[in-house]
Amino acid sequence: MTTDLETLLTALYVRIDDEIGPTRWMGRPPRLSDSEVVCLAVAQALLGHCSEARWLRFARKQLSGLFLYLPQQSGYNKRLRAALPLVKRVIRELAMDSDFWTDTVWITDSTPVPCGMSRSTVQRSNLAGWAGYGYCASHSRFFWGLRLYLVCTLAGMPIMWALANPKIGEREVLAAMLEVDADMVARRKGILLISDKGFASRPFEKDLSRLGVELLRPSFKRERKRFGEPLLKKVRQLIESVNDTLKGQLDLEQHGGRTFEGVAVRVAQRVLALAAAVWHNNKIGAPVTRSLIAFDH
Repeated sequence: MTTDLETLLTALYVRIDDEIGPTRWMGRPPRLSDSEVVCLAVAQALLGHCSEARWLRFARKQLSGLFLYLPQQSGYNKRLRAALPLVKRVIRELAMDSDFWTDTVWITDSTPVPCGMSRSTVQRSNLAGWAGYGYCASHSRFFWGLRLYLVCTLAGMPIMWALANPKIGEREVLAAMLEVDADMVARRKGILLISDKGFASRPFEKDLSRLGVELLRPSFKRERKRFGEPLLKKVRQLIESVNDTLKGQLDLEQHGGRTFEGVAVRVAQRVLALAAAVWHNNKIGAPVTRSLIAFDH
């Protein structure tokens, strides 16, 4: 536990509480507010506790000064799943409150989110029909689960994100994401979207150009070199490092979700932890905005 983490959680609590205002409840209000639930979830992701039971035991000993009341595991699980809409809202609010919200250079990629490792798990899982089999080219292996699609700035601030079945094409998912946030895209002029070869398609690029988005991707072997390609390798490494942060430091693949709501909120929890760290580092003027070193001890 460090002072930097305390500062982050305090600033995040104030930001959320100011945004959502006083929560109205029928009957007796809960002893743990919605703002505290979200801050508790961010602290869990930053400190690398994948087990909720172990996390609550740790929090009772180490974070009693920040959270005066902590529920049991079942209560925390229910409150966390119910807070999914709020977590999504806070991710967007933190992005809008940072200096990176007006950036017009975006990077996008997808990364596997495994949800099962055995055939028996696949057969009895509640995720059947939503999750599916896919192939991870980076590790040359098949997996069963979902894919996380992330659109972020060069500093690593998440702008848009979505979970989808691996069998759905990458271009279809990205097009749907841009369609959902069409108003936000329309307010920006000259967006440069950097991607890999998986998003290559002339019809898709034409659709993006109608939205005012220019796609920058590597060229194929038999294709003429595209404009700006010499600098693409260095920029493409940024999105790979963002995925590595989600997996290596925020334990994206060890989410532990077994239901639709459970997987969605646990992935959103880790995206929010990344957004909160970038937002806080930007506010305090840290030299590296995507660094989690000050918060994960």
